[in-house]
Amino acid sequence: MSSATLKTQRIEPLPLAGAEQEALREVWGQTLVELAADFPDLVVLDGDLANSTRADIFAAAVPDRFFEMGIAEQNMVGVAAGMATLGFVPWLSTFAAFMANRATDQVRIVVAQPHLNVKMCGGYTGILTGKTGKTHQSVEDIAIFRAMPGVVTLAPADGVELRSAMRAMMETPGPMYLRVTRDPSPVIFPTDYRFQIGPGVLLREGADIGLIGTGVETVRVLEAADMLAREGVAASVLHLPTLKPIDGDAIVALAERTGRIVTAEDHSIIGGLGGAVAEILGERRPTPMRRVGLRDVYGESAPNDYLLEAYGISAGHVVAEARALIERT
Repeated sequence: MSSATLKTQRIEPLPLAGAEQEALREVWGQTLVELAADFPDLVVLDGDLANSTRADIFAAAVPDRFFEMGIAEQNMVGVAAGMATLGFVPWLSTFAAFMANRATDQVRIVVAQPHLNVKMCGGYTGILTGKTGKTHQSVEDIAIFRAMPGVVTLAPADGVELRSAMRAMMETPGPMYLRVTRDPSPVIFPTDYRFQIGPGVLLREGADIGLIGTGVETVRVLEAADMLAREGVAASVLHLPTLKPIDGDAIVALAERTGRIVTAEDHSIIGGLGGAVAEILGERRPTPMRRVGLRDVYGESAPNDYLLEAYGISAGHVVAEARALIERT
């Protein structure tokens, strides 16, 4: 899929105040069951984490197409590759920390290089993982999969987008990595929203600064835009649910309209969304920018609100970076 095929969507997000909350891992398990009815070749392989990733929802509903592989992620990838060569579409269930690190060599050699139709799902992404701490938090998975040739890399913002993205994944052949978060988060998309692999989604328009988010962090970016609006700052908000292939045209257009860019992600700023946007702008439209994200550190075990503040990825930190950039430019 080339960048020439991308066309940025314009969607009016739902209000954050009083928004419905959904846990993406619950939506993931439920959507697999729904997809199984339409796609008889869909199977799920789990790395002994079904009750956490919620692959157990699928296991209970479609037991004959669920395979428990145990604590053996590398073997799970190998089995999935074999099943893909027979016409099945395997969905892999484990934590992002294991999918992106423990199984990387197998993914690279038996899935990515032969370009097999395997859907790799990283649960418990980012640092909001229920106090699991640095061993089970993944802050480098986007960088790993975005750099792996031929692997589409996705990070939906809410349950509505996740449901639509999973159907698009089933309808599109090839290896893909999907980021799924643990805890409930606000629903920001209307029910008639249809996800497309590649295009960015413009959620808000403003001429003073461009804010770019991905995954559930986009919810905090929208909150930051509301806070800035109360200060008289008009911010555009661009959501990039596809990290690869990335919507470079949308990034450049936003930079041309606003002259300033702030990116925000629950991931390292090295190799993630911020790095991807900097690459695009560096080549096509040099623009003053700031990156909100983890700064070459791992997380720790703590409540979510503490982690958001301690690692600088809260809405307030997005606002602070936007203010600093406006003052500097």
